[in-house]
Amino acid sequence: MEFKEKVVLITGGSSGIGMVTALLFAQKGANVAITYKSNKKGADEVVNEIKKLGVKVLAIKADLTKDDEAKKVVDKTIEVFGKIDVLVNNAGRYIDGDEWNLDVDIWIESLKQNLVSAMSMSKYATEVFLKQKSGIIVNVSSIHGVNGHADAISYSAGKAGVINITQSYAELLSVFDGRANVVSPAQTDAGYWLTAPQEELKAVLASRKDGKLIDPKEVAEKIVFLASDESKDINGENFIIN
Repeated sequence: MEFKEKVVLITGGSSGIGMVTALLFAQKGANVAITYKSNKKGADEVVNEIKKLGVKVLAIKADLTKDDEAKKVVDKTIEVFGKIDVLVNNAGRYIDGDEWNLDVDIWIESLKQNLVSAMSMSKYATEVFLKQKSGIIVNVSSIHGVNGHADAISYSAGKAGVINITQSYAELLSVFDGRANVVSPAQTDAGYWLTAPQEELKAVLASRKDGKLIDPKEVAEKIVFLASDESKDINGENFIIN
């Protein structure tokens, strides 16, 4: 799977799955743009590592819950690289204790971070894709978007929405042989689970056959596969990584 001269835009690329995915695309020859909200240190580290690989890289600070900032990210990527070949919607946030009796404002904020951000990014990237008559979206959902979870109600709803919009964009992009797919990993050794309460972490590990969290590289490898020519006949599918 080679991505020489391709441009890949990854949201939430300063840590975890996004960081590993950005580095993997760069290793395969892609020029990479990442977004970050507050983790400038992480973004700088990713940029420095990618520069060593001899490809172009761009880090953009943005709050993707705001529609105008999503547009700014796409516009800036086009300004610097001239095109976008692949959009990876990875940015999101898991809220600890996201239960049935939370204040509705917290639910709305969760939906903004996990669903609205992906909707806005997909909207503006697709404007580019339609002009180019080419483009691929790979979204990152969650196993909770498939099954739901009593302690992650708004997060699960948002991630279920990500799966749904993937299928909608798959239909839209198919008019020019573009495509959209989604990965739904179980609890991954990244993000929330790096600092989760020990009792909660122990319960998750006990529920898994191998007693381990998902390696972010496993998720990144699936994302890269879905963006490659090797998956050109796959469209609108959800890949559960569990």
